[in-house]
Amino acid sequence: MSDGVNRHRHLLLLLSVFVIATCGLIYELVAGTLASYLLGDSVTQFSTIIGVYLFSMGIGSWLSKYLDGNLLKWFIRIEILVGIVGGCSAPLLFALFEYAASFRLILYTLVSLTGMLVGLEIPLLMRILENQLTFKDLVSRVFTFDYIGALLASLIFPLVLVPYLGLIRTALFFGLMNIGVAGFLLHQFRETKPYRPSLITAIALSSLALLSGFVYAEQIMTYTENLTFQDKVIYSKSTSYQRIVLTASNREFRLFLNGNLQFSSADEYRYHEALVHPALQAIPNANRVLVLGGGDGLAVREILKYKSIQSVTLVDLDPGMTNLFRENELLLKLNNRSLLSPKVQIINTDAYNFIRQDTTQYDLIVVDFPDPSNYSIGKLYSLSFYQELNRLLRPGGLAVVQSTSPYIARQSFWCIQHTIAAAGFQTIPYHAYIPSFGEWGYVLLSRNSHWRGNGPLPSGLRFVTTKTIHDMLNFPPDMAEVPTEVNKLNNQVLVHYFEDDWMPYAH
Repeated sequence: MSDGVNRHRHLLLLLSVFVIATCGLIYELVAGTLASYLLGDSVTQFSTIIGVYLFSMGIGSWLSKYLDGNLLKWFIRIEILVGIVGGCSAPLLFALFEYAASFRLILYTLVSLTGMLVGLEIPLLMRILENQLTFKDLVSRVFTFDYIGALLASLIFPLVLVPYLGLIRTALFFGLMNIGVAGFLLHQFRETKPYRPSLITAIALSSLALLSGFVYAEQIMTYTENLTFQDKVIYSKSTSYQRIVLTASNREFRLFLNGNLQFSSADEYRYHEALVHPALQAIPNANRVLVLGGGDGLAVREILKYKSIQSVTLVDLDPGMTNLFRENELLLKLNNRSLLSPKVQIINTDAYNFIRQDTTQYDLIVVDFPDPSNYSIGKLYSLSFYQELNRLLRPGGLAVVQSTSPYIARQSFWCIQHTIAAAGFQTIPYHAYIPSFGEWGYVLLSRNSHWRGNGPLPSGLRFVTTKTIHDMLNFPPDMAEVPTEVNKLNNQVLVHYFEDDWMPYAH
């Protein structure tokens, strides 16, 4: 075989390494992201998925020594299998989530099978090339292309694939890529002629199945989400940060983030009035407000009811969230077009980084994050976070933090209160009944204890009055204070409390 032909073969096989490395990491990222969407706790899910996937790749690498004979034929077969298993993983897992008695078993079985097949690829390619390159050239070239492919996958997955394709189409697309590698090598290498007919049939059928899934991905996702949610899904979108779903019934519509209920239009006014008005009625002539989280604009709607307010800075990580609540007519009616107000500035960035860099002082800071169900959110309830808030609050100003349920998540609620107090604040814990959630807790905080609960309230409130504000301060024995540790970045005890508190209520 001439040097030119050899170089051509080397290049084709090394390009295959680049493609399969990209595909392999994408399947791993899809599985981790999907698990965090469906099962929560992204750190645990990604950690276990990556561990199982890498372990399975090791098993695949070990099993490769048992493959003998025509190695190129084996490699093409494995590419077809990887494309089918990896490509179908996301639609299959979404479809089975509501039906499977042991979803985790199915999840880790698919992850393991995909990992083993991916683990077979590189050893087989190295054996195919071993007689054509020196060992040092073989290792350096194969792993260079492998790592470059992994880098590409890690960059395009959060920035391009999830926002524009979604998890189902991403998995199916890269399944087609694996099968494309199989078809390309089958066509390019002459020695494949004896077994082309059977493999061409397998490639054609699997490509047709994956392509059909890609075309009908939205219908598949709609079907699976209609199984998951009680009411009809009227909007769904995967952003770089989360899965946003809106459902509707004759009575209400609901917002879910990564499967977790955020509000119901039937009673969200109770939550948001209780979040904003106990603090803001006690700050005469307040004009500058910071809202952290709350990308739905519902807290901002309540804030703008005070005529003294001159500016509201809303910091929410996900532009997909704030754009939705600035554009959807149904949601604009609910938030009273608050995010379109000239008084409101929207900043899409990480709240933790924002408060560390901000030098403005505010009359009121409203902290409206999701519950601390994982470590990435738990940092926003940490001692260091509240210490930064202390710097941004003007003398005489107030802040309020949504603090999960003091009834269901009693340890979590009081951990938040103790952490805020450890940051040097005077705290006033309170709670309100929200029908969609039950008893819900908040912590009011200030640099001093001069809070009054009888200031003027805007007209038109449906829940909060001077009387209800004072009623919110009373905790019955089953919600009374319990001892907890302070939540710090290096221990994240709040996430563990939260898991323990909510575990009996998990589906």
